[in-house]
Amino acid sequence: MTTLVAAEAVATPVSGQPVVRPATPADDAFVEDLQAIAFGPGRFARTAFRVRERFPIDPSLSLISEVDGTPSGSVWMTPISVGGMKGYLLGPLATHPNFRKRGAGKLLAREVSKRALARGEGHFVLLVGDQDYYCPLGWVTTTPGNIQFPGPVDTSRVLLLADDPELAKTLTGSIAAFEAGA
Repeated sequence: MTTLVAAEAVATPVSGQPVVRPATPADDAFVEDLQAIAFGPGRFARTAFRVRERFPIDPSLSLISEVDGTPSGSVWMTPISVGGMKGYLLGPLATHPNFRKRGAGKLLAREVSKRALARGEGHFVLLVGDQDYYCPLGWVTTTPGNIQFPGPVDTSRVLLLADDPELAKTLTGSIAAFEAGA
């Protein structure tokens, strides 16, 4: 039997550790500033940014990490399809330099992916990122060149998370609107 005190202890955040909550419009300035710090002015030329220009992010899958009530990181998710299969593009994911190495980024990546896939509408989460960071979290490399982005991309950095990790080898096609997928 769980006592009320034990239940409260489980639900209480640990001081100094990141927690995740949904983003609100009040977070917009923080997210914009954070992305400028993390990715600089070149962020608008990145291929993933071009995807988000064509297909809007899902605000219900925009999350903020906090440490002791202070925003520390953010992540967005964009519904897409590839080769007629629905999925999501994760990113940008950023952690403020003052809060790096505390697990906020990994917590955000895991949580937003879990929430997206739990909806049962999409079959995968795709991202362009570092294998050393994301592969220990369950992402796997895709077959180079199988997924076409609207701009140049380092194909060794295209990673996929799915219930079926073999999907990373077989998924092929151009990134399109979520509504175009099944």
